[in-house]
Amino acid sequence: MRLALPLSFKLPAVAAAFLIVISVFISQQVLSRLETIQSDHLKTLAGVHLDGLTAALSDAVLREDVWEVFAILDRSRQGMEGVRALETVVANSDGQVIAASDPRALAPGAALPHDYDKVRAASERFIMDEPSARAFARRDILYNGQPIGTVFARLDIAGLLADRVKVLTTLIATNVLLTLIAVVVAWLTVRRMMRPVAILAANLEDSVTVAHKPIAGAEIDRAGPEFKRLFRAYNTMVAGLDERDQLERKVAEEERLASLGRLASSMAHEINNPLGGIFNALDTLKHHGDKPEVQLKSISLIERGLKGIRDVVRSTLMTWRLDRESRSLEMQDFDDLKVLAGPDIRHRDLELDWDVELAGDVDVPASEVRQIVLNLVLNACRASEPGTKVAVRCRASIVHLVIEVADSGPGMPDYAIKTLTDPAAAPSPFAGGHGLGLWTTRRLVSELGGTIAVDTTAGKGTCVTVSLPRNSMRERKDAA
Repeated sequence: MRLALPLSFKLPAVAAAFLIVISVFISQQVLSRLETIQSDHLKTLAGVHLDGLTAALSDAVLREDVWEVFAILDRSRQGMEGVRALETVVANSDGQVIAASDPRALAPGAALPHDYDKVRAASERFIMDEPSARAFARRDILYNGQPIGTVFARLDIAGLLADRVKVLTTLIATNVLLTLIAVVVAWLTVRRMMRPVAILAANLEDSVTVAHKPIAGAEIDRAGPEFKRLFRAYNTMVAGLDERDQLERKVAEEERLASLGRLASSMAHEINNPLGGIFNALDTLKHHGDKPEVQLKSISLIERGLKGIRDVVRSTLMTWRLDRESRSLEMQDFDDLKVLAGPDIRHRDLELDWDVELAGDVDVPASEVRQIVLNLVLNACRASEPGTKVAVRCRASIVHLVIEVADSGPGMPDYAIKTLTDPAAAPSPFAGGHGLGLWTTRRLVSELGGTIAVDTTAGKGTCVTVSLPRNSMRERKDAA
């Protein structure tokens, strides 16, 4: 899994890594240069010292005068400053020792020690052996151009190596200190630079759960030129969102009132029919009320008419009242919806195929579901031709409530499909004065966490399927 790190950590880390790479490269170059300078300096000192010895030793070596050779070696002990000669050996052309600076360790006539084999066989006349902290040098002693002997020197370079360690330690300490300072400075700088971004992110996160909150003017004044423009643009967007939300609430309320007006006209038509029968029955009772069979028939007609009016009024109140508390959906809600859809079905001479099966209460908000189904049914009625069929089906599973509303119309237009399924691409609900009912339906389904699918074919009708999760009532109660 990829670890997501904040930018305030990434930039200082990158700066530290960059400085470490540079410091390692510079330290390597410094140490390499120091090693070269020390080696050249030591080689020069050894060369000058041995060159002087060869000039002084040529006659003594030619005579193989041990005492004179030793005397010359003894006088040359202080010949090199800063480098200590551990041992100086003078050998003849056969490799036998003539004299050494320490005759007790290496007596005259002895074989040359193996330590000098490297410098003796090498083409180079100077070799440094850092693991043993020693350096070896040699010079040939010539007489009339012919080699008559060799001078060997073993040098102590521990001091030079110690200087290198000191330089390395100083470099590491300096680089670590500079890296830490750079990291702290980078972190503080990035944190200061990222503060406007953090403010913007916090406001965006707050806008998800609470009302849109503009950025304070003091924060805008403290921000740089780029973020000032960004903050002002964000505040403009917040103002636009607030205005849009207010407009949406206003449109929803206007749609509610418009729907109530349409429903009221249909309900008035529905109530007028039984009222006419009731008045006729009352008139009959006035004139022929003394006859028992007339009384029973008239009272029965009045009772049926009042029951029809009661059902219409009750269903209307259940659907359109502002519930103080949400309740679960019941089978009675669909019975009420069937009554409410009745006027449009009869007015347009349509056939209603009503197939609803609910086993007990369903934990979805009843008021919202009633509005969704009624909007879809009324829209299907308006889209259907006289003599065709409008179908309503509803099934409840363990996790979902699925509602299908189908018509036999010419097919749902593109703007209506987008209004239900793709709000971002949908036209404004005010454009042309259409789409408010579908827009309200989509908003209610979205608030309940559901989905809408539209299956339409030109000339063969449309089927709108709404799927609502059954936990919406529990989530609403938990939120409350």
